[in-house]
This record gives sequence, C-alpha cells and structure tokens, in this order.
Amino acid sequence: MSFNSLEYLWFLPLVFCLYWFVCKPLKWQNLLVVAASYVFYGWWDWRFLILIAFTTTCSYASGLLIERLKAKGEKRKAYWICTTNVVINLTILGIFKYLGFFAESFARLASLIGWHLDTPTLHILLPIGISFYTFQAIGYSIDVNRGVAKASHDVVAFFAFVSFFPQLVAGPIERASNLLPQFYKTRTFDYALAVDGLRQILWGYVKKLVIADNCAIYVEAIYSNPTSLGSQHLAMGLLLFFLQVYGDFSGYSDMAIGSAKLFGISLMRNFEVPMFSRNIPEFWNRWHISLNKWFFNYVFMSLGGWGNKWKIARTVIIVFGLCGLWHGANWTYVSWGLYFGMLTIPYFIKMDFLGSRKPIVDKDSLLPSLKETWQMMCTFALVLLGSPLFRCQSLGDAGQYYACLFTQGIVHGGPKYGHGLLTLIVLLFVVEWIQRKKEHPLQIDNIPWRWVRWGIYYSLLVLIFFFYISTSQFLYFQF
Repeated sequence: MSFNSLEYLWFLPLVFCLYWFVCKPLKWQNLLVVAASYVFYGWWDWRFLILIAFTTTCSYASGLLIERLKAKGEKRKAYWICTTNVVINLTILGIFKYLGFFAESFARLASLIGWHLDTPTLHILLPIGISFYTFQAIGYSIDVNRGVAKASHDVVAFFAFVSFFPQLVAGPIERASNLLPQFYKTRTFDYALAVDGLRQILWGYVKKLVIADNCAIYVEAIYSNPTSLGSQHLAMGLLLFFLQVYGDFSGYSDMAIGSAKLFGISLMRNFEVPMFSRNIPEFWNRWHISLNKWFFNYVFMSLGGWGNKWKIARTVIIVFGLCGLWHGANWTYVSWGLYFGMLTIPYFIKMDFLGSRKPIVDKDSLLPSLKETWQMMCTFALVLLGSPLFRCQSLGDAGQYYACLFTQGIVHGGPKYGHGLLTLIVLLFVVEWIQRKKEHPLQIDNIPWRWVRWGIYYSLLVLIFFFYISTSQFLYFQF
C-alpha cells in the first residue's frame, strides 16, 4: 500500500479511529499498530510478511540473549550473538537484493582473465523497503550490545517498533533509543500534534504529486535520449532529477512523519532543506539524515572512526561506497557513493565535518550573504553533477550523458518546459527558504488570520488536483 494510493486514504482514517476510540489501552494500541502495519506491508505481497516477521523475531531474541549474557559478564558471547544477528539480516538482504549483482560482476571479472562462466539469470522478487527495516533491526542489536539501548521484553512493542507502517518501507530509519520507548508509554491524543501532522502530510503530497511526478516526465525524456539534446537541456535534466528525487523522497518522509504524529509518535526529521547547504558534509547532514547517521554510528565508528589522514580517507571511501551500494545493486550507485566520498574526504581530514553541523544558513536574515550564496551555489552544482551516476542504468550511459553535457553546446528543440512547472519550482525554493527554520513549511500558526491559513491549504489542494498525473511508486521503495 502506498501513501499516494486510494487505499491509503481510507486505511489511515480507519486505523486512526480504531486506535483512539476502540483500542484505548496501550497493549491494544500496540497490537493494532502491528496488525495495521502487516496489512499495510502485505498489501503488495503477503510473502513479504514472512521475511519481516523472521527479521523481527531474530532481532528480538538476540536482544534478550545479549542482555542475559552481559548480566553474567560474558561480553564476548554477547558480542557473537550480536554478530550472528547482524550476519543473518545482512545475508537475507544480500540474497534478495545483491545475489544477482555479485554473480554477474564475478562472471565479468572472470572473463577478463579468460574464464567464461555461465551464471544463471536470477529473478528474485525484491521485498519493498527491505533495506530500511533490516538496518533498523541491525541497529537495535548493536545498540543493545553497546549498552546504548535496553533489550525489549515486550514482544508486541518490539514488533511495532520494527514494523510501524508510516516509516516501514522508506524510513526514517529510527534508532531503538528514540522510537522503541514510545511504544512503552501510554499515549493520549494531542490535537495540536495531529493538526500539525495533517499539515505535514499535505506538504508531502504537494512535493510528491506536484513537483516530483511532473519533473519525472521531463527527466525521462531527457535521460532517455541525451545525444539529441543540447547542453542546456542536459543541465536542466540534472536540476529536474534532483527535484524529482527530493520531492519524492522528502515528500514521503513528510507523509511518514505526519502520519506518525496522528498516533502520538514522533519520528526523526529526515530532510532539513539540503539545497541550502554550504558544503558537501553539510549537505549529507541535511539529506536522508537517518541513513547517514546510521552509517556514521554503525559503520564509520566500527571501522575505527577518527585517526590519521590515511585511515580517515580509507574509512570515508568505504562508508560512502557502501552507502552507494545500499541504494541499489549497480556499479552506478557505488560510483555515485565514491564520488561524494572523494568530495567529503578533505573535510573529514581537516575535522571540519563536525563543524558543518551548524544552524540553517542566515537563520535570522531574510537573504544570505554573498559568501554563503556562493558556497550554496557551488555545493548545489557539485550535488547536481553526481545525478547521472544515480539516474543512469550503467556507467556507460552515465559517461555518455557527461560527454554530451560538456560537448553538445546549444541545440534547438527538445522538451518544452511548462511555465507552470517552472513557476512551481521557483515557489518551492522560495517557500522552503522562508520557512527554513521550521520543521516543515506549513507550520504557519504565526499567521493570525485563520482564513489565510485555510486559503493556503485549499490552494495547495487545488494545485494537487490540477497537476496530479497518475499514481506512481515512490522512488525509494526500490531500495
């Protein structure tokens, strides 16, 4: 079931009513969350439920065993229980997501030295969102082993933690220390929080249905035939693809966080106006925040974290390469990760990474300074230049796109960009800049006139109605 489907439009109010008016005791609310989440996830394919149930059971059991062994002082055994659970989950993820990729890559490598291997074509159905809930379950086991989180003794609460439907298939990837305790505490209906959740859901729909889906039309036209287009169109393709991904994924995150608020649950912020970043590390501190924190906490620090310059450079490359591979079983994603890894290394070596976690640019000013404007423009240009590696189907296609981008020159013809879409893109940047200090742009309680606020809400609904194309899948479901 997708957030932008008709099924979700009746599913969410139904679960909301049952949650607050029927299942009032905490245990019943948690049971409803689990049941609703399994219906939500099984809507695509009921077979997916077997995997998530297995992952949840293994992680729940590992937490109890780790806690018991550590209480006895058997830390080494606890470490191996944690490792076993991590290996089990990564093996499942590897089989369903990467088996065909590695088999094909090995065959190509063998052919370079004269070995010709016949690899069977593997058609393994990729469970939606498997990378997200697998990482969340792995993080729980590691946190329990590190003593950062306590092992859960409430199996229903733990199943709710892993399968909570708003963030199940595309995050945010929550840490146990943040989300799990919320399923232990009695929750009461908060009208203001629910209203804010609805506003955030509406903004998420605008970014997905108005921005992302309309940009996708031009992106497909540009990337499918770059050799016949001029450099101006290919440069436009970089911008439109960024906006497609941003509108699609940050829109999903807004819908997820907003939906969770309806049930009294707080999820972490996953995007924080990344297009206004002043350097590459700051961009990654504002883009897909939950995934980047996951890699920093569980991969970067596990590989030794800080050290001499060469150790830092090596670790950064490994982390970004794995981050790219997480996005998909293709060397284009790995190259995309390595591209950003190379851009990030200088900041890590100078230990400027920690300093990049600074407030939003010109937080108390209407306009940025000339220096910060230049920094934002350069950073945004570097981000856009990595787009073909993420979008193209092969490294050869990406190379062709880059070659055409820098050699085609101005060529007449090509896609005609509607003034309506271009105006909406400008408005998106303006609105997100003005509201950059807020969690989302529709936090407009400071507007004293109620009719103005409602006018904004209805105007956005009209935009959705006029620019709605068709129900399309969220891009990050494939990851």
